[in-house]
Amino acid sequence: MVDLKETNRLLDVLMATVDSPEPVAEGAELYCGLDVGTAFIVLVVVDAAGEPVACAYQFADVVRDGMVVDYMGACDIARSLKEQLEGRLGCELFQAAVAIPPGTENLDGGVVRNVAESAGFDVVAVFDEPTAANMVMGIENGAVVDIGGGTTGISVLCDGRVVQCVDESTGGTHFSLVLAGAKGVGFDEAESYKRDSANHAEVLRIVRPTVDKVASIVERSCRGFEVPEVILVGGTAELTGIEDRMEHQLGMPVVKPSRPMFVTPLGIACGCRAKVQGEGR
Repeated sequence: MVDLKETNRLLDVLMATVDSPEPVAEGAELYCGLDVGTAFIVLVVVDAAGEPVACAYQFADVVRDGMVVDYMGACDIARSLKEQLEGRLGCELFQAAVAIPPGTENLDGGVVRNVAESAGFDVVAVFDEPTAANMVMGIENGAVVDIGGGTTGISVLCDGRVVQCVDESTGGTHFSLVLAGAKGVGFDEAESYKRDSANHAEVLRIVRPTVDKVASIVERSCRGFEVPEVILVGGTAELTGIEDRMEHQLGMPVVKPSRPMFVTPLGIACGCRAKVQGEGR
């Protein structure tokens, strides 16, 4: 079973920096990860040791099914987050990496890069989302499943090497559509209702068929490989109990870090650091 103790420690540090960024020395090397998601855009900063020093995020309606559909809106938010963190840290941020759903390099990789560059970043790498998430978790064998707003991305790893990387158009947006229909409310109200952890037991009961569809996507992606466990990340994985339902459907252990929504942006920042420092991961 994967040990997520260090991952959860880093996530705890990261969440603390949302309100209180870590002090940085003048001239310190800093590395950024920009995650342009369906529901939120998140900017994470780590130092030369890979420790989180700052984090900011903002609700965004700029992505549909993994594709940027409001380019200017995405650019404005990315620039705002960068300026916000630069003001709080007292220094300029230069280097960043970004991530995209698996298999969309030719469709949207350039767009997400351009969003970061428009904010003033030097983009050093473009990762696929589940592989980026694993840069902070270090899974050697298993499937990292990033359930975002519009899509679910899966990276299957064997001995630390990605042997399968796929993306399917099912995610949190579909959960919200099912919830809206069941409760007879608008999409935005369903989104807000879904995010409140006090409602998660009811939400899980209503969206269970969609969770099962995600599980079937994972099962299909893992066929032919020795997959001992599944690790869930992404904003939709914040839904309490989703890991238990998927474990029941898959018949294998399913776990998730303490704050799954922030694993991928933290991993992107760690990947930026590794790229610049010339590390293997």
